Amino acid sequence: MPFIVRFRLSLMMFLEFFVWGSWYVTMGTFLGSNLKAQDQDISLAFSTQSFGAILAPFIVGLIADRYFQAQKILGFIHLLGAVLMYLLYSSENFAGFFPLLLIYMILFMPTLALVNSISFNQMKNPEKEFSVIRVWGTIGWVTAGFIISALAWDSQTGLAEGLLKNTWIMASIVSLGLGIYSFTLPSTPPRAKTAGEFKFSEVLGLDALALLKHKNYAIFFLSSILICIPLAFYYQNASPFLTEIGVENSTGKMAFGQVSEVLFMLALPIFFSRFGLKNTLIVAMLAWAIRYVLFAFGDADSGVWMLLVGIALHGVCYDFFFVSGQIYTDAHAGEKFKSSAQGLITLATYGVGMLIGFWAAGQISNYYQDATGVHFWKSIWMIPSGISILVLLFFISLFKKEKINTQP
Repeated sequence: MPFIVRFRLSLMMFLEFFVWGSWYVTMGTFLGSNLKAQDQDISLAFSTQSFGAILAPFIVGLIADRYFQAQKILGFIHLLGAVLMYLLYSSENFAGFFPLLLIYMILFMPTLALVNSISFNQMKNPEKEFSVIRVWGTIGWVTAGFIISALAWDSQTGLAEGLLKNTWIMASIVSLGLGIYSFTLPSTPPRAKTAGEFKFSEVLGLDALALLKHKNYAIFFLSSILICIPLAFYYQNASPFLTEIGVENSTGKMAFGQVSEVLFMLALPIFFSRFGLKNTLIVAMLAWAIRYVLFAFGDADSGVWMLLVGIALHGVCYDFFFVSGQIYTDAHAGEKFKSSAQGLITLATYGVGMLIGFWAAGQISNYYQDATGVHFWKSIWMIPSGISILVLLFFISLFKKEKINTQP
């Protein structure tokens, strides 16, 4: 791949995940502090991601795979997203905030599949090339987190002054820039525009469901749904957890999870080639279980190292499962439905699995708290750890070792 193309795709990834990381990590804390939302409200807000992800395969299959160039759709969505981010910044209560967030996430979640599709379209060897580009998305997410902590928006003083709402205006500005930039990206033409009989299932991207006829991929798909139940606990509860137990600069510390993600992203091609897909996924799921145990027994004083190690394990959890899964999905997808196939795995992970997970996390967090709103975090974190172990055992038992072909 030419350097200039690699640079342009890397910048796309950086901006895509900077926008998301600008507000997503701290949303739970923002809702509780600025809008006085309850645990159930916070759970509902995070669930908007899942509703967007469930619709993503159909949106991408309808538009990107059949009619329009993916980079143009990406630009249009982010321009609309900039407007919605500003409106979220201006929201004064949860009732006004929630419908705007729902619309935004229905628009945003398909872009995760679109940036992958745009990237894969330029690659001859995704197994080696994709991680080098995708790592810049992680760097974008980290940069957003460090900016938030550097400006002290998430500090006790910042929370008291309501400064955390500035994350939304920051996301709005960067989304505007990405929207304009997207129109300059390499052309990614529609692939499914073929002659012949019109098929409604093809228009909606449902033909990508044919991937589930492959037994191994079906096991992987189901495991993706199940492992995202405990993952939702991390996204929804980690920031309020660290803030409640008194960890300073919690957003900056959580960004260390993405720093480790950069390191493990670079190590992924070596590990993937040497140990194979199954072992890579096993390591990821085991890391999930260990992380939640560390959260359960860590604290803000002598046990802070446990929290930091648990945060750092995010790199293993995310890279070894999600990025490997994207590569695996691309290898199984035919040339005709690459975009809708990436949308399908987005549905499994960010959609169905996390929708269940966010609901469960909200119910469990609400159950394990006292009358003053203080949570019993040890009990809360042990539940997703146990779920992770069960999913790991399911996967080990049924998924057969498979050598995948990532060549075009």
